[in-house]
Amino acid sequence: MKVACIQIDVLHCRKQENLEKALHMALEAVTKGAEIIVFPEVFSTGFCYEELDHSAESLPSPTLENLACFSGANNCILIGSIIQKVIEDDEDVAENEDNNENEENAENEKNEVLENKGSKINKESKNAARYYNLGFCLESGILAGTYRKTHLFKKENKYFYKGNSIEPISLKKQNLKIGLEICYELRFPEVARKLALAGSDLLVTTAAFPNPKSEHWKTLVRARAIENQIPHIACNRIGSAPGGSYFGNSMIVDSLGEVKADAGDEERVIVFDIDLSAKDEIRKDVPVFRDRRVELYS
Repeated sequence: MKVACIQIDVLHCRKQENLEKALHMALEAVTKGAEIIVFPEVFSTGFCYEELDHSAESLPSPTLENLACFSGANNCILIGSIIQKVIEDDEDVAENEDNNENEENAENEKNEVLENKGSKINKESKNAARYYNLGFCLESGILAGTYRKTHLFKKENKYFYKGNSIEPISLKKQNLKIGLEICYELRFPEVARKLALAGSDLLVTTAAFPNPKSEHWKTLVRARAIENQIPHIACNRIGSAPGGSYFGNSMIVDSLGEVKADAGDEERVIVFDIDLSAKDEIRKDVPVFRDRRVELYS
């Protein structure tokens, strides 16, 4: 199956321009035969915290609707992440308070007020907004599944809530399971392992992995493929944004951990035809899943 990474310079808070560029590059991937196309993390906006309410989208999302049209017209699979906005009433917030770990002290959390471009969002008020880093997977125009980032990195904790479930996304038409993780989660082998144990056929990481961590990125991307014996599509961004810059090096890695395509540090599309069936032979040759001793791991 041909897969692709769309490595772009995400323009900060410029949603329409980013979306148009991403779709233009996705069309290039389709013309090269790509069936699965992966975008970087929050590719349509970047981490646009200063305009969070404008950048975030409630479902059904206009951005996802645009992507769904492209996916349907080109009979392909699109994967990435956007910023999701959810409105919940007081009862919903109270029921789910234990899932939010944005503040160390629960009492302080009750009084927390987020300031976004002059507006104040009180998380305890009725109809308070909750924001998530939302992974998505579209298959032939249909939203196959979503995943809320469960491990937030530094500043994300101030603005986003954490997801509380790690499960593969099932594709009906292709009969595949996608193990989707988001950026920082690459550093947690437990995330990829849980996805693999749940039957994922391939691992996908959508990322905004910053400088100067390029060697960490390259090593971790390969390691997640090697230890789980499945292909890994890892899509990173380039360019700069408030607070940092990005090196790219989006990679397509096979089930043995061999890098089959690397996007370097430029804005470009990479495509490779990966063998999804190779994992079965590899797991027979090196039976790490059979030899696990779960009773010793907790």
